[in-house]
Amino acid sequence: MTNGHTMHTLSGTSQFPTTRWTLVVAASDPHRTEARSALVSLCENYWYPLYAYLRRRGYPADQAQDLTQEFFIRVLEGRYLDRADPEKGRFRSFVLTSLKFFVADEEDRQRALKRGGGVLVSLEFSSGEERYQREPAHDETPERIFERRWALSVLDRVVERLRNEFVQHGRPEHFERLKVLLLEKSDTPYTALASEMNTSEGALKVAVHRLRKRYRDLFRQEIADTVADPAEVESELRYLAAVLTKQ
Repeated sequence: MTNGHTMHTLSGTSQFPTTRWTLVVAASDPHRTEARSALVSLCENYWYPLYAYLRRRGYPADQAQDLTQEFFIRVLEGRYLDRADPEKGRFRSFVLTSLKFFVADEEDRQRALKRGGGVLVSLEFSSGEERYQREPAHDETPERIFERRWALSVLDRVVERLRNEFVQHGRPEHFERLKVLLLEKSDTPYTALASEMNTSEGALKVAVHRLRKRYRDLFRQEIADTVADPAEVESELRYLAAVLTKQ
């Protein structure tokens, strides 16, 4: 999805439990049955923003791949997450700070990195470099690149969760047609789309309303899992919108 739907996600309210950094809590406790899948999810969700950060810092592709892979290997081996303190803020900030410390340690030791050894999760570096090469040419800082990639990855995950819900209900084709209407200002005519879907325009509008509401709910849930306190969800949503709309 594109940046245009960002502001729409900020409307609506809901309540969240007091669980903090939900995914991180699960990932950092090896005794929890969901720890492994949570760790893999963390890697999949954050590897490209961190890779893009390293590339923007000037590391060549192969070295950025080495560093990103080694960092997540250490995360998967149980390191770094034991330093995570959800009381101290947002997880995206913790991840980036941890990477900075890791890179500084590696540079200080000047030890050779070995690619491929001990890989515990598959990271699509080839596609990642292709994505990085498509980044717009500008003077944005590495931190800014990370934040933007983080924000877009959140949006992508929310859309994918929505799509999966439609798939589970046996209606994937409905999602593909309705997703363009996630935007409040979509130019897609309701009349034509209703005809294509063999439904009335009124029924279509109800379906779109429900889709947007579910989208907002999932979006807020995604953010709630990465902040220290449910009260911070609103400010994080505003920050995400600012990251995506800032030129």
